[in-house]
Amino acid sequence: MTTLKAELIRLIRDEGPLPISRFMALALGHPRHGYYMTRDPFGQEGDFTTAPEISQMFGELIGLWSAHLWQAMGTPARFRLVELGPGRGTLMADVLRATRIVPGFHAALSVHLVETSPVLRAKQAATLSGTEPVWHDTVATALDGPAIVLANELLDALPLDQFVMTAEGWHERLVGLDDHGGLAFGLALVGEDSLKIAAPAGSVFEQPFAALDVVAEVARHLANAGGGALFIDYGSMHSGLGDTLQAMKRHAFVDPLAEPGEADLTVHVDFERMGQAALKAGAALHGPATQRDFLLALGLAQRAQTLSQKADTAQRQAISDAFDRLIAPGEAGMGDLFKVVAFSHPALPLLPGFDLHRLPEQG
Repeated sequence: MTTLKAELIRLIRDEGPLPISRFMALALGHPRHGYYMTRDPFGQEGDFTTAPEISQMFGELIGLWSAHLWQAMGTPARFRLVELGPGRGTLMADVLRATRIVPGFHAALSVHLVETSPVLRAKQAATLSGTEPVWHDTVATALDGPAIVLANELLDALPLDQFVMTAEGWHERLVGLDDHGGLAFGLALVGEDSLKIAAPAGSVFEQPFAALDVVAEVARHLANAGGGALFIDYGSMHSGLGDTLQAMKRHAFVDPLAEPGEADLTVHVDFERMGQAALKAGAALHGPATQRDFLLALGLAQRAQTLSQKADTAQRQAISDAFDRLIAPGEAGMGDLFKVVAFSHPALPLLPGFDLHRLPEQG
């Protein structure tokens, strides 16, 4: 039994069953035993691999997208380049390398990272040595003035609540204890007016309040101060019902209750609801688009070809494999499972990647 699991069992005995959101928050962010607080989970030696770790091409294209956005903003002399959940710092490093060719861009920016994990902050500091990033515990403190905000695989890790329709109506899904004292899912009846959603028995409705709050906070700031944000994650274009809570350990799915604190917990992102939250906050909405369409529109194929021309046989194969993984459909890749959405100040034009126009190739 993990240390955190024992602590959760004691907590449930003392206070009663936990909402899914609180269970996720503790499993991922407990200050001593939380999953993200104690390890570097990325890459082949970890539990999962993200797009920036697959290929430098991903971050390079995001960098050129950011430079284009800065130009559309009127090239402000000072702006914050903010990343939410920056992992090892790989994406930011690639963004900064790719944008060295853009006159004035680096002179205008300051790098701000929203990260609560001390382990990952240390990784980011090493990766971004010489950049002098500023770290923040919250999104609110990272936003000040014109901003470009990047977030890759952030929203999927934010806690949500789940509700299950039964013959007696909607019940909240909770984490409690079974007859043997182990963790188990259970249901508790909710108030009659809590959820007014028609659904057949057995349906699961997910309420992603934390993700909606982050999107609304970012969108509200951009609508007032200027700039844009790019969110990339796996999920659905349109709202629907279903249980999307999953746990990943060593690149394989595991029981979410088996080893809290030792496995990653994620959910699928409802991009339709995220877009509605951004519009309600006053920002303009771009997308969503599939990761495949977005990256191809930015020139992924041309970038892969350019890199291949300077590569040996093994490197060319690695570039080809990475290209396929980034855009392939189904389980073979990330192309259609992952979606991309942007929010911006309402005065900005439609942003690249969402109009199927390609950015000019850069070196």
